[in-house]
Amino acid sequence: MAHSGKFIAYFRVSTKRQGRSGLGLEAQRDAVVNYLNGGNWQLVAEFTEIETGKRADRPEFAKALAAARLHRATLVIAKLDRLSRNVHFVTSLKESGVDFVCADMPDANKLTIHIMAAMAEHEAEMISTRTKQALARSKKKLGGFRGVMPTARTRKASAAALQKRSAERAADLSPIIKELQAAGATSLRNIAAGLNARGIPTSRGDGEWSAVQVARVLERIEGPFVEASAA
Repeated sequence: MAHSGKFIAYFRVSTKRQGRSGLGLEAQRDAVVNYLNGGNWQLVAEFTEIETGKRADRPEFAKALAAARLHRATLVIAKLDRLSRNVHFVTSLKESGVDFVCADMPDANKLTIHIMAAMAEHEAEMISTRTKQALARSKKKLGGFRGVMPTARTRKASAAALQKRSAERAADLSPIIKELQAAGATSLRNIAAGLNARGIPTSRGDGEWSAVQVARVLERIEGPFVEASAA
């Protein structure tokens, strides 16, 4: 199957020794390249995490998610089983809004990740018996449930989620815009041109950046933008 579009690769090795030696890392890279082989695709960036698996914070994973959102790229992972045991990871991936694919399990989707998150938490807390009982009670209560009508509460939650994604997008764009400003792009139009030149898609991904769109992003980052008067 030929693949197309932009991809961000995320690799993980368990110890500093493995990170220095490359043990396991090359196999992960090969798995990603073999998966993407064929088609018109671009591997925008690679991020490698060196950790023990016990720590919850994963700075390289956070960077990979930010890069995937920034470039509207798909996060590609070599082996899902290297990551699925960590509740923090699976929850972050599920809630990030980033599209992803696993080279060793290409049919995995957000539902798969949701199930893995529940299983990981279940195993960590050792409450299998109570979980089964709670599920059995829930099935009886739900009975013929077929769906829900949107309520003011759900609409409010949806709006909050949209606002959160917009804020995350602005945060991802902030360092790029600062680089452009430091390089002399002081007007909204120049910043827009710089973002277009770098191939960074707009929030909707359906066109080029305009001065108005840049102004909206800057307002989220630092308040209303005032262009300097021409000399």
